[in-house]
Amino acid sequence: MDVLPEELASDDLITVKEFYRLVEDGQKADLIDGVIYFGSPDTRRNDKLAGFLSFLMRGYVEVKGLGEVFGSRFAFEITEYRAPEPDVAFVRKERLHLLRETGMAGGPDIAAEIVSRDSRHRDYFEKKQLYQEAGTSEYWIIDPLQNRVEFYRLMEGRYELVPLEQNRIFRSAVMEGSWLDVEWLNSFPLPNAYEKLQEILSDHPLSA
Repeated sequence: MDVLPEELASDDLITVKEFYRLVEDGQKADLIDGVIYFGSPDTRRNDKLAGFLSFLMRGYVEVKGLGEVFGSRFAFEITEYRAPEPDVAFVRKERLHLLRETGMAGGPDIAAEIVSRDSRHRDYFEKKQLYQEAGTSEYWIIDPLQNRVEFYRLMEGRYELVPLEQNRIFRSAVMEGSWLDVEWLNSFPLPNAYEKLQEILSDHPLSA
């Protein structure tokens, strides 16, 4: 759902500064090309997926000292008119100096979006293009509506779909040494996050 505040003319584009003023704390929203898109309330599955992925990424990053992981209420200020809030994002420690109190100047190193009914087109098209132009190294699309997961890696300025090992294992080139089993993400209920983090840290995919 997009929004144009009453005090702005129909041909006005919303800036990042106005975006922060207009969006309430805790409200999931994205600023894309000067238009605010509010997220619909999460389904139980989407909420669980975001928590599961965030736990795995945050746990791995903290153990390895790689950087910082952010949730869906943190904006990345890519241009004056673009400030997406990925469902989960990772920033390498070398770029943490770009963080501000309310957001970050520039895009994340990894952006993960969990598809909902009203965000499907944006996640697969607009945001993919947006993150590509921002130089985000990896873009992950997790689509519980279709039990589909896609991982893209920036190669010479363009996103390329990353092939999976054994048709299910993805290895990140950004969070060095980390991997994900797409079957975890397509399961509902989800597996135990703590147990899966231990598997990732032991680097033994498909060992069970």
